[in-house]
Amino acid sequence: MQGSLRFRPIDAEAVESPDFVKPRLLRRDANALLRGLSLTIRGLRKSFGDNEVLRGIDLHIPAGQSVAIVGRSGCGKSTLLRLIAGLESVTAGTIGFGEETRAEDVRVMFQEPRLLPWARVLSNVEVGLGRERASADAQARAESALVEVGLAEKREQWPAVLSGGQKQRVALARALVSRPRMLAFDEPLGALDALTRISMQRLLERVWQDQGFTAIMVTHDVAEAVALADRVLVIEDGRIAHDINVDIPRPRRRGSAELAVLEGSILKNLLQGTEDSSDL
Repeated sequence: MQGSLRFRPIDAEAVESPDFVKPRLLRRDANALLRGLSLTIRGLRKSFGDNEVLRGIDLHIPAGQSVAIVGRSGCGKSTLLRLIAGLESVTAGTIGFGEETRAEDVRVMFQEPRLLPWARVLSNVEVGLGRERASADAQARAESALVEVGLAEKREQWPAVLSGGQKQRVALARALVSRPRMLAFDEPLGALDALTRISMQRLLERVWQDQGFTAIMVTHDVAEAVALADRVLVIEDGRIAHDINVDIPRPRRRGSAELAVLEGSILKNLLQGTEDSSDL
């Protein structure tokens, strides 16, 4: 039976089930929790021809939670993200959000900034407004988003003169300008140098805390996952093999013993999965 992407309310009894993870308080401003979008996936399967990439995915993400998805190359983590964002159609199963949503409620930030080379920085950010780009306050909203990512002074620059980190900040501003309730990140920092990557990690964490959106990040970097996420999902063989809560207070000190122990545990699981698969 062909699956479908459904934007529908989540059953109240299901949310109270012990299988569901309750949202934790993200900020002092309780209104921020209302901005995030909850997500429930049931029996999700995705195939490309005869190749089944995802099989039997069941998942609930509470509104406002930050989740990282890790796994070896080809395990299906980016496919899962694209399905959540509506960029791919499901083969079977359902993807449901906590209430009626609009297309602009869910945004995606990719590894490549994908800026328009013929448009100045401010215009690139305005693209994120979609149909609202023609509104009277479009420019003011775009300028506000650039302030949020620390690039207000670059508003009239061309993308070609920006550094890699600056281009990703513009891409983030473009994603934030419509005030999405869920942001999906597909390896957004993978091409950056180490220092720029740390700076961008701090920026992503700050805007997530400030705005209260639900964040779902695919990354190959386990250290990045445990530094940023409330929860780390390990994908193996098209399934969620491990679902790990990161119960370490924020702000987290990168390089701390607590983060190192958790990172080592996740890496051990990934290596064990590699050994198991080699025996098949």
